[in-house]
Amino acid sequence: MHRATASRSSAGEPTKRRFRFSGWRFVLSTVVVAVLLTGLVRAFLVDVYFIPSASMEPLLTEGDRVLVSKLDDRAGAVERGDVIVFDGRGSFDPITDPRSIPERALAATGQWLGLAGSDTVYVKRVLGVPGDHVACCSDDGRLTVDGTPIDEPYVRAGDAPSLVPFDVVVPAGRVWLLGDHRSASMDSRALLGAPGGGLVAEDRIIGRAFRLVWPLDRSAPIERPPG
Repeated sequence: MHRATASRSSAGEPTKRRFRFSGWRFVLSTVVVAVLLTGLVRAFLVDVYFIPSASMEPLLTEGDRVLVSKLDDRAGAVERGDVIVFDGRGSFDPITDPRSIPERALAATGQWLGLAGSDTVYVKRVLGVPGDHVACCSDDGRLTVDGTPIDEPYVRAGDAPSLVPFDVVVPAGRVWLLGDHRSASMDSRALLGAPGGGLVAEDRIIGRAFRLVWPLDRSAPIERPPG
C-alpha cells in the first residue's frame, strides 16, 4: 500500500516540475513580447519625455512628462506654434558625446524609463518654419512673422517676446525655435552668429509633444495655438 502511494507520488513530481517550468516560460515570454511591443511603439509611434528645465514655463515645468508623436518627425510635418522635442547635437550641442559607454548606457536607461532628461534632447516651440521671415521686435515690442506681429499667449507672464533682437529668414530644411519662458530659455537666439545661426535641421526633430501626462493633476492635451 505504501509502495503504491510512493510510486504515484514520485510519478507526479516530473509533471509538477514541467507545469512550473511551463508557467515560468509563459510569464517570461509575455514579458519579452510586452517589452518588444513597447519598444516598437516608443520607437515609431509615441514616446514619453522628461522635462529637465523651466525653459517652457508656464506650459511645462521641470519634472513634467510629455507624450511625443513620432509621426510628426518628418520634414514639413511640424507647424509654426508646435511644441517639439529634438536632438540638439549639431546645433545646440556637439555631435560627439564625451561620456564613457557605461555612463551613456545608464543615462539612456533613465531616459527610456522617463526618470531623467537627456543632455542633448530639448523641448522648444517652433516660431519659424522654412520660408518664414522671423524678427523681433516690432515697434510695439512684438515678434513678427513675414512682417506681421503675432500674438503669443503662451509666453510666460512678465517676459518680453525677446530681449535679444533677431532677424532671420528660415531656409529649407530648418526651423527657428524659442522657449516660452523667454528670459530663461537657451534657444535659437543663443546661437546667433554661431555656425548654423541657431537654426535646427528638420531631420533632428524627434516628434511633436501633444499631451502632458505627469503630474496627473495637470494632465492635459498640448494644443496647437490658433492661427
